[in-house]
Amino acid sequence: MVQKQAARRGRPRLYDPEVALERAIDVFWERGYSATSLDDLCAAMDMNRPSLYAAFGDKHDLFIKALGRYRERTRARFLTTFAPDRPLRASLRDYYQGMLNRFFSGEHGPRGCFMMSVATLEASQDPTVRAVIADGLRAMDDGFEARFRLGRKQGEIARDADPAALARLASGLVHSLAIRARAGEKRQSLEAVIDSFLGALGAAPSAS
Repeated sequence: MVQKQAARRGRPRLYDPEVALERAIDVFWERGYSATSLDDLCAAMDMNRPSLYAAFGDKHDLFIKALGRYRERTRARFLTTFAPDRPLRASLRDYYQGMLNRFFSGEHGPRGCFMMSVATLEASQDPTVRAVIADGLRAMDDGFEARFRLGRKQGEIARDADPAALARLASGLVHSLAIRARAGEKRQSLEAVIDSFLGALGAAPSAS
């Protein structure tokens, strides 16, 4: 009897938590938090309710974990795209194009940004969600500012440029692209907005 119980406790999990969490993100992203049911999540994650509760907690706990995972993925992509040895303008263009790929990736049409399109709807009533979003916005601003500071030091932007102000503009463009994509604006139009922003940075200062 003891041996049977020990074997049962040592049985490996039949799901991949990373895959399950990614599937949860997709469901919340497509349906929104309020319209997503536990049955929707169980079906997408291929888990029954007891297993889901044991692994991720209730629906709200799972949503917070999904937001955290989305932020981790976004941060990793940011760090790769804005590696210090890559040209600033090329990095900016690649980053925004990657964002458009994500915003236009919905199964039923453009779905924008998971954080901006879904989480912000819950933020006014949910302090935990609000804190996650605020922390994410600060991290994005800080990331852009650090890269603009490096760009100024390396002569990629004007010496009198304000990295903090540029960072706010760069972050704001991400949010604008997300909303415009979800509202149905064509990708070609949004790519023109990116071109306008890069043009507004001005030509790279002469090495002389």
